[in-house]
Amino acid sequence: MGTARGTSTWRSDIAFALLAALLLLALNAQAGFPQLANPAGDNDSLLQLVEVRDLMAGQGWFDLHQYRMGLEGGFVMHWSRLLDAPLALAILAVSALTGSRALAEQIVQIAWPALQFWLAAFFIMRAARAFAGAHAVLPAVVVGGAALYYIGIFSPGSLDHHNVQLVLTLASLALLLEAPTHRPAALVAGICATLTLAIGMESAPYAGTLGAVVALLFLGNGAGERLIARDFGLGVAAVAALVFAITVPVSSWGQAQCDTFSIVQFALAALAGAGLAVVASWKAANATLVRRLISLGLLAAVLALVVVFLFPQCLAAPYARLDPRLQQMWLGHIEEAQSIFQLVFDDPARAVARFATPLVAIIVMALHFSHGGWRRQDSLVGALLVAAFLVSAWEVRGSTFSIAFAVIPLSAWIAKWRQRAETSPSGGSVLRMAAAWLISVNAIWSGAADAASSAFEIGAPPRDASIDSPCNSRGSFAALGRMAPTTVLAISNLGSPILAFTGHRVFAGPYHRNVAGNLLALDALLGSTADAKAVIESHHVGLVALCRGNPESRLLAASAPGGFLAGLVHGSVPEWLEPVAETRGAPLELYRVRSSG
Repeated sequence: MGTARGTSTWRSDIAFALLAALLLLALNAQAGFPQLANPAGDNDSLLQLVEVRDLMAGQGWFDLHQYRMGLEGGFVMHWSRLLDAPLALAILAVSALTGSRALAEQIVQIAWPALQFWLAAFFIMRAARAFAGAHAVLPAVVVGGAALYYIGIFSPGSLDHHNVQLVLTLASLALLLEAPTHRPAALVAGICATLTLAIGMESAPYAGTLGAVVALLFLGNGAGERLIARDFGLGVAAVAALVFAITVPVSSWGQAQCDTFSIVQFALAALAGAGLAVVASWKAANATLVRRLISLGLLAAVLALVVVFLFPQCLAAPYARLDPRLQQMWLGHIEEAQSIFQLVFDDPARAVARFATPLVAIIVMALHFSHGGWRRQDSLVGALLVAAFLVSAWEVRGSTFSIAFAVIPLSAWIAKWRQRAETSPSGGSVLRMAAAWLISVNAIWSGAADAASSAFEIGAPPRDASIDSPCNSRGSFAALGRMAPTTVLAISNLGSPILAFTGHRVFAGPYHRNVAGNLLALDALLGSTADAKAVIESHHVGLVALCRGNPESRLLAASAPGGFLAGLVHGSVPEWLEPVAETRGAPLELYRVRSSG
C-alpha cells in the first residue's frame, strides 16, 4: 500500500513538474525563442557551445584547451567534460534525425534547459512534500516555477553548468529528505552531491554542507541515521573515484587544481565519503554518542590536515592570485562576483530581488526553531539555505541557489496558512494566506523593486530595444562572421560570442585562467596607439572590433581617456586601421589592419 502510494506521488509530481516546464516552453515559443538570437551576454553558455563543437570536431577528451582564445596556443579551461558529453551526444543524435547540425544545435539549446527546468521543479516538489507534506506541493510548483523562471538559468540557450549544478543539488537534498523511508535514496544523494562538485567548484559549499549535515545527524542519532550516512558516504567515495578516473588524464593525477576536479577534490571527497561509510559500518566506532563524536572528529581532523599540509594553496580565496590589474578592471565589474554590500550600493532594486525571498525563508525557519519544533528535515533544508545565503552575500551568483532553496520552507509556510484558511475560514486567515503567497513569490519582490527604482529615475532617456548597443545579439556579429578567419582584438565581453558566431580567434574572455590573453588585450586597449600597434603587429591581428555601447568599452575608455580604445570610441582612427564600410554606424564596428601597417 505504501509503495503504491509512493509511486502515485512520484507520478503526480513528475506530471506537475512537466506541466510547469511545458508552460515555460510554450511562453518562450510564443515569443519566438528570442534568447537564441540574443544571448544577452551569456558568455558561459556560448563558450560551452564552442567547447561542445570542439569535442565533436575531434578535440581530445582530456584536452581542455580553448585554442581560439588567449595567446597563440590558447589556454586550459577549468570546466568539466561531464557536461560536454551529454550535450555533444544530444546534438549528434538530433543531427542524425534532422540532417542539419545547425538545426540540431538550436533544438538542443531549447530542449536542454527545458529538461533541467523540469527536473529542478520536480525535485523542489519532492523536497517540499518530504519537508511539509502533500499540502506544500501546489505552492512548491507555483512558487518554485516562478523562482526558477526568474533566476534565468533555464532560459533557451542556457547550456552552462549552473542549471545542472542546481538540479543535482536539489536532487541530493530531496533524496536525503526521503532517505528514512526510501533505502537507495541516500546512495543516490551522495552520487548527485559528488557530480555537482565534479561539474564545477561553485557548488562545493552546498555539497560540503549536505555532507556535514549527514554526519551531524548520524552523530546525534546513530541508530536512525547509520545506514543513511553509510550509503551517502559510499556514493560520494565511489563517484569521486570514477569521475577522477574518467576526467583527469593519468599524466595529471598528481597535479593539484583548486578550481576544477583534480587530486585535491578526489582526495577529500573519497576520504570523507569512505571515512563516513567506515565509521557508520564499524560498530566499535559508532556504538555510543562519545564514540561517534571521537570517530567523526578524527575524520574531520584528518581532512583538515590533508588540506593544510598537502593542498594549502586551496585555502586562499578563489581569485586571490589573480593579477591585480584584472581584479581591478575585470573581476570588480562582473555582476555575479559582487558582494551583497556592493550590490546594495550599486543596484538596490536588484539586491531586493535577489535576497528578499531567501531572507524571508530564513526568518520563517528561525521562528519555527524558536517554537521548539526542529526536525531532521529542518536541519537539511535550513543548513543548505543558510549556506547558500552566505555564499550569495559574498558573491551574488550564490543567490541562484538560495532563491531555489528558499522555495521549500516558503511552500511549507503557505501550506500552513492554506490549511488554517480551510479549517477555520475567516477574513484574517484568508488575508494571511494571501500575504504568504505574495511574499513568497520572487517575481513580486522583483517587480516592486523595479517599480520603486524607476520612480526615482528622473529624466532617464528611453532606451530603444531594437538597437543592440551592447552587442549581445547574434546579428551584430554577422558581418564579422563573413570575413576570413583571423585574430580579432576586442574587449573580453565579446570574446565568447566571437568564438560562437564566427571562425575567428580572440585574446580576451571573461575567464580567470586566461590571464595572459586578458592582460595583452588590456595593454593594447588601454595603452597608446603605438602600444596597440605593437601588439597588433607582434600577434598578427587582422581585425579590431569596437562596441561603443558595451559597458566594458565605456569602463575602459573612461579608465584611460588617452588610450587606443578611447580614441576609437571618440572617432580617432589611426592610419594603419581601415574602417570596414558595411559596419560603419553598426553596434559592432570593425576595423581592418592595413597590410602596410
